[in-house]
Amino acid sequence: MSGHSKWHTIKHKKGALDAKRGKLFTKLIKEITVAARSGGGDPEANARLRKAVSDAKAGNMPNDTIARAIRRGTGEEEGVNYEEILYEGFGPGGVAVIIDVMTDNRNRTVAEIRHAFGKNGGNLGTSGSVRHMFDKKGYIVVEKTAKPEDELLELVLDAGAEDLRDDEDNFEIITAPENFDEVLEAVKKAGVEPQVAEVEMVPQNYVKLEGVDAKQMLKLMEVLEDHDDVQKVSANFDIDEAEME
Repeated sequence: MSGHSKWHTIKHKKGALDAKRGKLFTKLIKEITVAARSGGGDPEANARLRKAVSDAKAGNMPNDTIARAIRRGTGEEEGVNYEEILYEGFGPGGVAVIIDVMTDNRNRTVAEIRHAFGKNGGNLGTSGSVRHMFDKKGYIVVEKTAKPEDELLELVLDAGAEDLRDDEDNFEIITAPENFDEVLEAVKKAGVEPQVAEVEMVPQNYVKLEGVDAKQMLKLMEVLEDHDDVQKVSANFDIDEAEME
């Protein structure tokens, strides 16, 4: 069992992202801009941009906002130049944490990330300190009621998935990053709407947390994910759903 999908789906159920739509738009605009800068402004030829635009549309971002972000990325319009940085650290109980950041001020951001760790029972680590505990994977979470397990397993394996995991209320579909688009499309074509669909750092093993450590870890996750420069946080904690709620 993983705290991974539980954290994602509880946030999803509570509508935390909807409550912070302004912050969500800021993060999506950054991702669109950087994706267009690194791979060109055509979503059909740029998988990262295609995913970013799809996420923006799912979040009801206006088309002209999306187009403007792409133009900033390709240099057709002036805009802020964001730097992509991966920070690594340890949370309460020795939980490994990876933070994807996009910032226009590296010094400010690292100071604020370090402060967030220190205030919530953790510490910022050095480059490479926890990365070896994760694998970059396509990660799709669907509710168990969506489809019978054997049917879903056959569907996703045929589309190129590596694994289907049972996580109590959910199924976690794991893919190689390059097969993510095909597997996601197959899931959606089968009438299943995923709760989570990302290419992200998936933990190899999990650290079970309870009590004070669990509470501090959830607070650290909230503080990090609420930071304007943080795009994504991955961590290898497992907390019982009742305690997480």
